Amino acid sequence: MLLLVGTAAAQPAERRVALVIGNGKYYHVPRLANPTNDAGLIAETLQAVGFMLVGGKAQLDLDKKAFDDTVQDFGNAIQGAGVALFYYAGHGLQVRGANYLAPVSANPSKEADMDFQMTNADHVLRQMEGAGTRLNMLLLDACRNNPFAMRGVRAAGSGLAQMQAPEGTLISYATQPGNVALDGTDGNSPYAWALASTLRKPGLTLFEVFNEIGLEVKRRTGGRQQPWVSSSPIMGKFYFSGAPAQPPAVPIQPPWPDGRDDAIEIAYWNSVKEAKYPDPFRAYLQQYPQGKFADVARLKIKEFTAPPVDKPQERVQRSRGNPLVVAPTP
Repeated sequence: MLLLVGTAAAQPAERRVALVIGNGKYYHVPRLANPTNDAGLIAETLQAVGFMLVGGKAQLDLDKKAFDDTVQDFGNAIQGAGVALFYYAGHGLQVRGANYLAPVSANPSKEADMDFQMTNADHVLRQMEGAGTRLNMLLLDACRNNPFAMRGVRAAGSGLAQMQAPEGTLISYATQPGNVALDGTDGNSPYAWALASTLRKPGLTLFEVFNEIGLEVKRRTGGRQQPWVSSSPIMGKFYFSGAPAQPPAVPIQPPWPDGRDDAIEIAYWNSVKEAKYPDPFRAYLQQYPQGKFADVARLKIKEFTAPPVDKPQERVQRSRGNPLVVAPTP
């Protein structure tokens, strides 16, 4: 019996759905240069690793109505899907422990305006919870300075607040809760750049992906920014770009009696080579029909089993009492 190693269970295919939003062209507060670039980069990357995008592409510069409508469309699209992913780049802030994502039309003048002017990130999580997806990911590249602090929304804290991840959910922040992330100077935020490059690497599990993202962002920012992950227990394994390549199945042969172990074969031969009858040599050939000593063993068997050859009889003439060999009898 062959013992096979290196086999892997096949990965079941499951539908992947993503909503990618990038808001940068704000009406009432300073614009952001990179979120639309970031959203385009992440949308292209997710499509490359098998995600269907709501709207077919990144959704850019959404006002409040468009933002809410798109989130609702996302909730409908992920019904029956296996994996749901939401990525947002743009302004975001926390008020009373809740995280708000800013449409380009946002213009709150006081804390009470937040629920009407902005989109609560918990609304996105509720869409995911109601869909029954196995795995949900909420990726927030929105941990920038509060642009509304000078407009009366002073209850807001710095950065985003830590959120509780529902069952089967991973939440990734561009930086630690309460901290501010960098927007980036080369067209993309450090987080978006690391996210896009890491998602394409095959063989990384879900948590390996986000660990590598964190390390890469930390490296690119000289330690000034460190992404943060919050997660609940997640069943099964998930790979963005495929499971690790498995080595081909290799048969593990027992060292006895297949003849591949030279030392054992030689020891076996040494134990039978002085035998005076054919059975030990037959046993050797049965175990090692192509062995190192197979030809010698066959000669030994032939030697012991060949019929005896009669010696020629001699005619002897006696002359004067002395024997004399004359000729062999034919």
